[in-house]
Amino acid sequence: MNHEHIPVIILCGGKGTRMGDRTVPKPLVEVGERPVLWHVMKIYAAQGFTDFILALGYHGDLIKRYFLEYDWQSRDFTLTLGDGAPLYHTPNDTAGWRITFAETGLETMTGARVRKAARYVQTPRFFVTYADGVADIDLHALLAFHRQQGLLATMTGVRAFSRFGILETDGQGKVTGFQEKPLVDTLINGGFFVFERDALRYLDGGDDLILEREPFANLAADRQLAVYEHHGFWRAMDTFKEAQELTALWEEGAPWKIW
Repeated sequence: MNHEHIPVIILCGGKGTRMGDRTVPKPLVEVGERPVLWHVMKIYAAQGFTDFILALGYHGDLIKRYFLEYDWQSRDFTLTLGDGAPLYHTPNDTAGWRITFAETGLETMTGARVRKAARYVQTPRFFVTYADGVADIDLHALLAFHRQQGLLATMTGVRAFSRFGILETDGQGKVTGFQEKPLVDTLINGGFFVFERDALRYLDGGDDLILEREPFANLAADRQLAVYEHHGFWRAMDTFKEAQELTALWEEGAPWKIW
């Protein structure tokens, strides 16, 4: 297994307008007893990637506070008043994580957020991902594929379940069957990316630069964008209902729990 040091930029700035509760940023919406952001970070940390750069925006202060208070919120400890130094009794399940909190703007779009957060990247390549998607992805296989392709960027393609049921018809106005939210046989953006530093030149622009539009389109036009197909578990969390579904999966064993 290659232990190359590669930082992980996580896009944490969106408002999550479809989640309902606007007082909590989407990365902090809980799946089980932990924020979905924690689950994403655990996927990377379990495979040896523990240098995180959080691209903050909406309620970034709450994300900062969550990690600043993580130890005493999640561990047993004894406190001697007047001393001020807690004596912890239980281990820290995030020990060794290095987290850089990068303020990238309240209304900034994804491409500009990556560009702004990348000022803290000191390595030849880096990961990028969203704060609301989980998978049992083999990140070392993704990285090996990226190196093999020799291109500036690699995105992960996944097959997702349709949000809607599909009607089967006989072509003459009669329904012959119905599929309830079937798996769609088309690749979509799974949100686990690898970038070379030279790819940053595709991210020039204003705060309205959307990663998934011009940058990816231009990389593809220049034949510099590869796709790694992930055939295992993958889910994104865009709504409160999907958060509930992930929590139910977590309680059943969590297919993305590789740690």
